[in-house]
Amino acid sequence: MNALLGEQLAITSPKVQTTRHRISGILTEENYQIIFSDTPGIIEPNYKLHQKMMQQVKNALEDADVAILLHDITQPIEELEKIAAMLKLKVPVLLLLNKADLLQSESKAKEIAKVYQEKFPQWTVMTVSALRQKNIDQIIPILLTHIPEAPPYYPEDSISDRPVKFFVSELIREQIYKLYHEEIPYHSAVIIQSYKEKPDIHIIRAEIIVSRETQKIILLGKKGAKIKQLGIAAREAIEKFVQQKVHLEIFIKVRPKWRDNDIYLREYGYN
Repeated sequence: MNALLGEQLAITSPKVQTTRHRISGILTEENYQIIFSDTPGIIEPNYKLHQKMMQQVKNALEDADVAILLHDITQPIEELEKIAAMLKLKVPVLLLLNKADLLQSESKAKEIAKVYQEKFPQWTVMTVSALRQKNIDQIIPILLTHIPEAPPYYPEDSISDRPVKFFVSELIREQIYKLYHEEIPYHSAVIIQSYKEKPDIHIIRAEIIVSRETQKIILLGKKGAKIKQLGIAAREAIEKFVQQKVHLEIFIKVRPKWRDNDIYLREYGYN
């Protein structure tokens, strides 16, 4: 979605389960408007948080005119088979075999794509590289063949239905995925407690929620060095996004088992 829109709306990292929310991205051109719903990846739910994430996938598919499945071309086809069985897709499907730039040759990519096309003959299969923008320009023409004609839903200058505060919290969470390892990213949530826009600076107060006191200690780092590094990286990312100078304050709060608590999950936007 980021590659198609030319905007970083969805955060990215090499770690699994980076996306937790359904994020709409709006692409408006002279003759069409396409609304993308970027959803969490498909997982077996272990917590109420995971159940909420999978409900967002279900909701997105109920609304969709076409489904885009993104699969790492270097991973086994069996992984996709399991997901396809779970989804029971009833709309046209465009399968994008991503990270084709990691393969040794174009012929190898075509060879793998042929296997997928034979396995899923009813789908349209393409090899792409979101990172290198390979074949990205071929996606929209395919989507337009499946999308019904209708008036635009959103003004032409809209790029998402999410508020700025949401993207700010996601940018902070993205830095957590980049700077910390093991359980920390998966036990963390980010809440924007206050956001004040002044003429020359945006003042933001954010809370990072973790499950255990030991995780708070890891987040802080020795003499607070790690949280300072996180704050600097997050502030720079937010300034780039809002195109304004930012003063960012980050606090850490421990809430045991928040991933299984309905009240906390609602507070954190997992409705």
